[in-house]
Amino acid sequence: MLVIAGCAAGPRSGGAGAIYQTGQATYYADKFRGRRTASGERYRPSQLTAAHRALPFGSRVRVTNRNNGRSVTVRINDRGPYVDGRIIDLSSTAARRLRMKRAGVVPVTLRLVSAD
Repeated sequence: MLVIAGCAAGPRSGGAGAIYQTGQATYYADKFRGRRTASGERYRPSQLTAAHRALPFGSRVRVTNRNNGRSVTVRINDRGPYVDGRIIDLSSTAARRLRMKRAGVVPVTLRLVSAD
């Protein structure tokens, strides 16, 4: 018998609203405030933005905290995270809405809302 396990599921096919990916979410530290993101925008903790390794800039993703069921829609404007098992880095405001700031890392599900 072969058993394969992992921390993050890769992207799944399907249109808007389908589960795109599952894994761990983190959020940006305050030291990144005002720094340029990979898209050229400045990171603003008050905006609902996020970093993802592959989704096009401008894509909108619904992120659901699997620990408490809370969700938020974010716009992808950066690349990352680059830590195994982590699939998205969220702005401070997005993390607060998901009530994940105390934990720092939480299991999430991503659903594609729109891809630019």
